[in-house]
Amino acid sequence: MKVEAKKILEFLHVAENLKKLIRHSWLSDGRQESVAEHTWRMSLMFLLVEPHLGIKVDAQKTLEMIIIHDIIEALVGDIPAFEQFDAETKLQKVKMETNAINEIRQTLDNQTGEKFYELWHEFENKQSNEAKVANALDKLEAQIQHNEADISTWLDIEKEMLYMMQKHVEFNEFLTVFKDVIVEEGELKLTIK
Repeated sequence: MKVEAKKILEFLHVAENLKKLIRHSWLSDGRQESVAEHTWRMSLMFLLVEPHLGIKVDAQKTLEMIIIHDIIEALVGDIPAFEQFDAETKLQKVKMETNAINEIRQTLDNQTGEKFYELWHEFENKQSNEAKVANALDKLEAQIQHNEADISTWLDIEKEMLYMMQKHVEFNEFLTVFKDVIVEEGELKLTIK
């Protein structure tokens, strides 16, 4: 038992990096957001939208997927979505993240490590309803955060990305409507400048 407890503690020390790791997104008070803050609000978003989805999802599995989807960033850092338009950067990201999830699996060296490994790959593959919902919320939460930030923090590419979320939500009517409301809010922000 003590060996397992030590593995958990060791992993929690690694996971602390998500509290310190700053994302490109800015908060409404002018501070940059941490990865942990992004994950927390995604979890809250799921609790709020889940009753409206109209599709069967395993809520526990979806929350678990949301909680661990960026766990690899504790080891490799965050690469903003707009930097991933470059094919070489995207390929490098995939390699680093695959190595990181393998390292996490080996560090935990138990059923939990295997579960994290499987959930992370399921999230990345976007095949199940749970993965599709978690991925959509990942993109929508980032846009909500941009909408809340001062417009001066928006890069030109982020203004374009406001209109690139459809492919992430088209599988679900409610998430499509939710995306539309978020886009409307972003458009209002762009016109006020």
